[in-house]
Amino acid sequence: MRVTVLSDVHANLPALEAVLRHAEAERALDQVWSLGDLVGYGPYPGECLALLRRYPFLSVAGNHDLAAIGELDTGEFNPDAAAAVAWTARHLTATERAFLRALPLVRVEGEFTLVHGSLRHPVWEYILGPEAARAHLARQQTPYSFVGHTHVPMLGVEPATGETPELWLATDGETVALAEQRLIINPGGVGQPRDGDPRAAYAVLDLEARTVTFHRVAYDIARTQQAMRAARLPTWLIQRLAYGR
Repeated sequence: MRVTVLSDVHANLPALEAVLRHAEAERALDQVWSLGDLVGYGPYPGECLALLRRYPFLSVAGNHDLAAIGELDTGEFNPDAAAAVAWTARHLTATERAFLRALPLVRVEGEFTLVHGSLRHPVWEYILGPEAARAHLARQQTPYSFVGHTHVPMLGVEPATGETPELWLATDGETVALAEQRLIINPGGVGQPRDGDPRAAYAVLDLEARTVTFHRVAYDIARTQQAMRAARLPTWLIQRLAYGR
């Protein structure tokens, strides 16, 4: 079985469509696993939810998903993010709200734990350094975990006892073997990448080959930006898509 693992779609339909086309070519649509933040920032919340639900699809909740349905205070959000959450909240249907409300904070699928941020703080913590990675691994009960939230493709490796966890950025086309060491795997962001590469990011999990492969996919950024302008979403959120920041 080959699984598409994605995160931080952020209501960016052109990016999601491009990723799913690429995943289809990779024969990786046996299942689709999402690591949260399906909505927020972007102009297509309902369309993205509808598209994903055409597939064998499962997800955990992200902070933007919870904020958009009123289950998370936006006081910790920056003003642009809060404005986008408010816009999203006005445009979700009752059915879409119910779907987001039902998402768990953590899922376990066989050998894999899925969470948006970290197992210490499921929707808020960014795993960007060794301390956060160590705290996450201390709570990880499975060999491998998939996380999102940072919008940056990353791999974390649990070292020998007492040593500092190793983290590095994952590159397009890089394949990692699922071996004995416990791993933290971040596929990067579909809808708003933040590593300087504006292309959408995702990963393919091959359960038979026991590998994870990272991918980048170009998409029609201008189409998303045009829809964001029409929705009067914040200017910086529109501009940053072109920079991958």
